[in-house]
Amino acid sequence: MDAENKKGIGLAALVAIIVSGAIGGGVFNLSNDLATNTSPGGVIISWIVIGFGILMLVLSLNHLVVNKPELSGVSDYARAGFGNMVGFISGWGYWLSAWAGNIAFAVLMMTSVDYFFPGVFQAKNGSLTILSVIVVSIVSWGLTLLVMRGVEGAAAINAIVLVAKLIPLFVFVIAGIVTFKAGVFSAHFWQNFVANTNADGVIKSLTWSNMTGGDLFSQVKGSLMVMIWVFVGIEGAAMMGDRAKRKSDAGKASILGLIALLVIYILLSLLPFGFMSQQELANTGQPGLVHILNAMVGGWGGSLMAIGLVISLLGAWLSWTMLPVEATQQLSEQKLLPSWFGKLNDKGAPKNSLLLTQLIVQIFLIVTYFVADAYNVFVYLCTAVIMICYALVGLYLFKLGIQEKKTSNIIIGFIAAAFQILALYYSGWQFVWLSLILYAVGFILYALGKKEYGTKMSTAELIATFVLTVLGILAVFGVYGNWLGLQDALGIDGNTLLVAVVPLIVVTFIVYFVVRSDINKKEIKN
Repeated sequence: MDAENKKGIGLAALVAIIVSGAIGGGVFNLSNDLATNTSPGGVIISWIVIGFGILMLVLSLNHLVVNKPELSGVSDYARAGFGNMVGFISGWGYWLSAWAGNIAFAVLMMTSVDYFFPGVFQAKNGSLTILSVIVVSIVSWGLTLLVMRGVEGAAAINAIVLVAKLIPLFVFVIAGIVTFKAGVFSAHFWQNFVANTNADGVIKSLTWSNMTGGDLFSQVKGSLMVMIWVFVGIEGAAMMGDRAKRKSDAGKASILGLIALLVIYILLSLLPFGFMSQQELANTGQPGLVHILNAMVGGWGGSLMAIGLVISLLGAWLSWTMLPVEATQQLSEQKLLPSWFGKLNDKGAPKNSLLLTQLIVQIFLIVTYFVADAYNVFVYLCTAVIMICYALVGLYLFKLGIQEKKTSNIIIGFIAAAFQILALYYSGWQFVWLSLILYAVGFILYALGKKEYGTKMSTAELIATFVLTVLGILAVFGVYGNWLGLQDALGIDGNTLLVAVVPLIVVTFIVYFVVRSDINKKEIKN
């Protein structure tokens, strides 16, 4: 029987929480990001394919939340299904993904401010200016200090953010419907195109041809990372089970929330194709919705969207400041990282994890000055790494389905995992390879955790650590040598990578000695 929790959250409120939580900064750049690769027909097919893949992930999470209540978070599912090392890989990846997403928020926020002061906060190639780097660094440290004081859960802040993000999006949908021109929308509905670009990336012209199956597949492939990015955070929906009035409400809310998000995203991504040509959309500056609404209704529309986006991003950034440290704290509680990461201050915030994460975030905020198209670089990094976590959720349900001989779980788990793995293979493997540099840092700390808890790494763990670390080192040389077109795919060069890797090594050594000293003090006391 589905027991009722009278103080729990109702179905409608759960759906609202899911929709509000999932709609972040990515949706404000959705239309022009898609236009660089995809025609209107391709966008529709892409939403069907990706919506189905995300649905399988949500169903997997719903089943695990209800039937495995003793487990908490995506990393715990990976650990329960495939052992400590895989659980660590999932949790560390979730940590990496969360702070990379914060950097994408930072870049998008400054491009929004640049709307009011063109050229002051963003360079033409999409990198941030020195002034922007200083501003976002101050904001990032400020949010970290706020979280340390326990401000991250303030209901008033969440309410302001919800209004700030939904009002301009609602205005955009109304304006998009009013200004929609069927002839513009259908002009190249099912046609493929080849872009002719300038050296600075501006599209000069599009050469059109009849759509083939291969062309349609290429358009779907080109949409994967952009579309999956706007669903990052959907896993939080299934985690609301314990707070719902009924356990079954959490599952219903996840499905209804996913449907609502798809409707919103489809409208926001397709309506602009009925107002601007694809070439105009592809060349629209970031954030796309700001410039498109400005063109639709005039300057007040662009200003409304830009202000709403800045407030929305600040709120999302505040909430997401806790996400990476929650991951490291959970890993500490599961004895997959040293206890140093789980230490709390008097406000109940994991201070050590917050400071370490902020130091690494600071390094990569500086990198945004050197990276062309910095927003997409960190969006792709965030999305690619979290897709590993999602794939492991599907694989765990697949494994449970085989053990329990339950066909529905076998099918759902298999599709959820296969979708994420295939999406990674076709659009994000370069970013997974790059992320192995940061995984190498994690393996050092994982080994320290083993030392603290009096256990040793198994032979399989040692082999996996060696192989993945070597691949991470090769990624550094790969970027320098542009192996397999890594520089082109990642949008960074060897000098940019050096700016990140050198201070990252310094921070790693400092943290290593601090954590080892903490462990040694405990051993002496014991």
